Amino acid sequence: MIYFELNREKTEIGKAELKEGLYAALQKIGVKKRVIVVPPDITRYHSQAGILTSYVYEYFKAGLVDILPALGTHAPMSSQEIQKMYPGIPESLFRIHDWRKDIVVVGTVPGEFVESITEGALYYNWPAQLNKIIWEGNHDLILSVGQVVPHEVVGMANYNKNLFVGTGGAEAINKSHFIGAVYGMERLLGRPDNPVRELLNYASNKFILHLPVIYVLTVVALNNEGNPVVKGLFIGDDSDVFYKASELSLNVNFNMLDKPLGKVIVYLDPEEYKSLWLGNKSIYRTRMALADNGELIVLGPGLKGFGEDSEIDRLIKIYGYSGKKKILEYTEQNAELRNNLSAAAHLVHGSTEGRFNVTYCPGKLSREEIESVSFQYADLKKMIKHYNPERLKPGFNIMPDGEEIYFIQNPALGLWAYKERFYK
Repeated sequence: MIYFELNREKTEIGKAELKEGLYAALQKIGVKKRVIVVPPDITRYHSQAGILTSYVYEYFKAGLVDILPALGTHAPMSSQEIQKMYPGIPESLFRIHDWRKDIVVVGTVPGEFVESITEGALYYNWPAQLNKIIWEGNHDLILSVGQVVPHEVVGMANYNKNLFVGTGGAEAINKSHFIGAVYGMERLLGRPDNPVRELLNYASNKFILHLPVIYVLTVVALNNEGNPVVKGLFIGDDSDVFYKASELSLNVNFNMLDKPLGKVIVYLDPEEYKSLWLGNKSIYRTRMALADNGELIVLGPGLKGFGEDSEIDRLIKIYGYSGKKKILEYTEQNAELRNNLSAAAHLVHGSTEGRFNVTYCPGKLSREEIESVSFQYADLKKMIKHYNPERLKPGFNIMPDGEEIYFIQNPALGLWAYKERFYK
């Protein structure tokens, strides 16, 4: 059932409308006394989930008892990040998701189903996992809040991914990511229906229908000035809300290009992007747009590590982004990768397969570190002086020397593809 929907593809939704829409849905849902909100972390700051969560707090007051950011494998939010993203909410309401300890298996998807959705490529059972506070917290309303946008692992982000991956455990996260990697990222990106989504939908339909879950989904795009604005708000308790949001997202977040791009410059906000685990969105979201032998230059002033998690960080340093074939061989040969399939999937996703080049310009990583994982390195100060993000406009730019580049201000807010490659 859809409790509220607002589609503003041609204009934008202001904060007042956002609040009115949310409150209209909450009034339809009825009186609730024990509410939990599951929003994203700071890496999805532009989703507007932070301000929506603040509105939820204003609405329910004492009835809001828990806020559990859907960290997945990301690092816990700092006090400063919480204050920035969730203004006006007491920090005492926030819980930390420990993806290794705080989870419970709520059901198991059989290997036969996994085999069928992966075209026979994989056969293993998949545990549907949730943070135990969601499963055991006796809430009378679970609000899953987040943004629908093209995504490298599940085609289109959010909906039940926010629960089963965002608050899932190591095995669920690892195996679901690996399904996407083996099936092929470029077959998934921008497609709401795919094997990973089928897996999550199976779990939703079989294991959590009794939970009082309501999805609050935004669609956010950049306006002509390059600022993120809300284009859609969709609130409901079933898949209809996800597919409506996905349809709008594909219209406003999908940049379909008539020609492949020879050089792309991506800027990573230092407050959002501190690791290659996140920074590689610049690769995921542009790979279908880049020409053969094209170049992607990533300006990352906040980059200081490889993984959000220390073990994944270690594995990235060991195996690098060495291509799908090698990563699958490494996974077969090494138990440490088999035991951390999300790391293996990430290495596949970030590999160029030799088709295009990636040059990282990190703020706090050395040339040796970047080159050790199969990327090229350039000095951030020199590159940011030449390709100044404050002077570039989103899309095509002609530099003073006549060079044509394509500038992306935030890769998390879109997907870019060359028509022939996407449809192929």
